Amino acid sequence: MAPRRGRRRPWFRTRAFRLARTVVLAYVLVAGVVWWCQDDGRPADAAVAGAAGSGLAGAGDAKASPAPARSREAGRTPAPRRTASAPPSPPAGRAAPRPPAPRAPSATPRPARPSPSPPAPRTLPRSPAATLSIPYLGLKAPVMGLKLNRNRELATPPLDRPELVGWYEDGPSPGEPGTAVVVGHLDTKRGPAVFAGLGSLTPGRLIEARRADGRTAVYTVDAVETYEKDAFPNTKVYGPRNRPELRLITCGGSYDHKTGYDSNTVVFAHLTRTV
Repeated sequence: MAPRRGRRRPWFRTRAFRLARTVVLAYVLVAGVVWWCQDDGRPADAAVAGAAGSGLAGAGDAKASPAPARSREAGRTPAPRRTASAPPSPPAGRAAPRPPAPRAPSATPRPARPSPSPPAPRTLPRSPAATLSIPYLGLKAPVMGLKLNRNRELATPPLDRPELVGWYEDGPSPGEPGTAVVVGHLDTKRGPAVFAGLGSLTPGRLIEARRADGRTAVYTVDAVETYEKDAFPNTKVYGPRNRPELRLITCGGSYDHKTGYDSNTVVFAHLTRTV
């Protein structure tokens, strides 16, 4: 049998092709290992050294070892844990919400303090009344002493002296502790008398009683009242009080030619100072 002639091998079976294929595969494998090591955070030199030590230098017969599965955590930066002291950051593009401003404590109104009452005026020793003045009425009248009559009623100044006022001299004098009583006529047949304007006084007006010793007791009006003579409140008008007081009394109400006035006008005042 005749010997077979040698056939030319195809190009993909030549030794040069296999050597070139091995070089290309080795290069691709080394590049892949380098890329994987860089993505894993290791330096490239260490990756190449690791690849060289794993048998990649065997030309032709060497098979590339399968690359290990990439770790899920490789190349990721761990997210910071939230703590109670650090609030989470707002989303990008949104302004950070401002914490609500602290509310000012509501001002609780304090109850108004009562104004301190003025000290009680110093009372005076006994001394007869001399003159009585009421600046609001433009009145300044001399004072005469009066006593009770036979009917145990307080007498009045004489009708022919309508400018006089009478002080009940058996009671306290002006400025003394107790209730001082002063009376005067409202009018006479000849016209108005000393207390003609007494009913027009209002609370807060001043009454000044000058005494024989030169001292003056100043009183402030509290009230002006009119009482029928048949229902005159003796205790309220003449009764004792806890402070020095003054009463000015005159006629009031309706007038009758036979019986005269049916009422009395009474001014209540209290001592506010002495000079």
